[in-house]
Amino acid sequence: MERLSGLDSAFLSFETPAMHLHVAIAAVLDPSTMPEPYSFEQLRSFIAGRLMGDAAFRRRVVQVPLRLNHPVWVEDPDLDLDHHIRRHVLPSPGEAAELTALTGEIVGEPLDRSRPLWEIHVIEGLHDGNVALLGKIHHAAVDGVSGAELFVHLFDLTPEPARRSDDGSPSPRPEPERIPSSPELVGYALWSQMRRTVQLPGLIGRTLGTATHLARRRRDPAAVVGALPLQAPRTPWSGAITAHRTVAFARVKLSDVRKVRAAFGVKVNDVVLALTSSALRHYLADHDALPADSLVAMVPVSVRAEDEHGRTDNRISGMFVRLHTEIDDVAERLSAIALATRGAKEDHQAVDAKFLQNWAEHAAPATFALATRLYSQLNIADRHPPLYNLVVSNVPGPDFPLYLDGAELVATYPMGPVSEGAGLNVTVLSYLDNVDFGFLACTEQVPDVNTMAADVELAMAELLAAQPTG
Repeated sequence: MERLSGLDSAFLSFETPAMHLHVAIAAVLDPSTMPEPYSFEQLRSFIAGRLMGDAAFRRRVVQVPLRLNHPVWVEDPDLDLDHHIRRHVLPSPGEAAELTALTGEIVGEPLDRSRPLWEIHVIEGLHDGNVALLGKIHHAAVDGVSGAELFVHLFDLTPEPARRSDDGSPSPRPEPERIPSSPELVGYALWSQMRRTVQLPGLIGRTLGTATHLARRRRDPAAVVGALPLQAPRTPWSGAITAHRTVAFARVKLSDVRKVRAAFGVKVNDVVLALTSSALRHYLADHDALPADSLVAMVPVSVRAEDEHGRTDNRISGMFVRLHTEIDDVAERLSAIALATRGAKEDHQAVDAKFLQNWAEHAAPATFALATRLYSQLNIADRHPPLYNLVVSNVPGPDFPLYLDGAELVATYPMGPVSEGAGLNVTVLSYLDNVDFGFLACTEQVPDVNTMAADVELAMAELLAAQPTG
């Protein structure tokens, strides 16, 4: 038994019937490189053998009675792989439209809280003979970095799968744990609460010091600062969301991103934000909905220390970045975004890296859950300025080819969750010489998200054309 961290618990408490806080990835595989002809049964067996060696895929959440404390992870005694690994066949012609439609349906379904919080959907019937693996795992279990680490561990560096033990067989599963009784969980909760109460005065003192420091930064005319929450303009996706999801994918060359980075003297992440900004600007202009003020993105930031790699919990914070969608010139927009990112980073560095995690530890799960449900049911997101406009998450992936049971990985389209008041998420993952974009949106707010994603290639062409010469 292991207690969820406060931040992991918050991801569970924040979830509502309309807001599903799992992350997903559509991994496209080429089965022609497999040593044996493709079969779902063989692929299912291979995936199960790899995943069952990792506790993140065997454990499920057990709530403490009355939500007196954060939930605990327990090995599931009734794990059913037929529930977690499923098969689908796309309708003809099996093009991108059919794949993204099915992906939206699957991602729009919440994960079953009574089971380990993951699913893998094997999707056949793609027009080119490839097979897609759509993986879903709850944000309570992983963040972007730990999710990418789990993703890589499923794959091999060569078409010949590496052995997982001396005799080539999967590692044996440990014995399932006994589900703790209610009195045990209540006793554990009371003891944990006593320990946290002792730590609270010190946390309050550190928080006041941080707030004072940030206020001084804001008053300094020479300081470069980031955006603030609740200062974002309204967009078509700023408001209360529904449970329906629509998905679109885009891809550009990493070598092109690096050309732009070098030409303008900015970071790769600045270029990714600029590509996203341009795509959003085109979309909003085409819908006569481009605000006069800059859109604001919440950009997740990993605060995982070196000795915390290999853990599968959340070690994230976030910074608020202006996307400068109000600037027409693409070169000026990129430069402005680079400056905005620098200011957001300096703001973030002025805050204790564990600030979010520390306060989440002291949050009452029952209060969180009640407040979130009321916020969603009363559509309060429609009645105040947006906290931010969207999440843009950029995770660096491997620059070497990967294989799953011999099938070469050819594309990796990631997807993050949307939230009340911000019904659009753009998640980006690099692989080999590709940068893959996953757009996920509330269907009612952005029904044509595919047109937004299509503008990423146009944005890349604009940046390449705007490179300084000489």
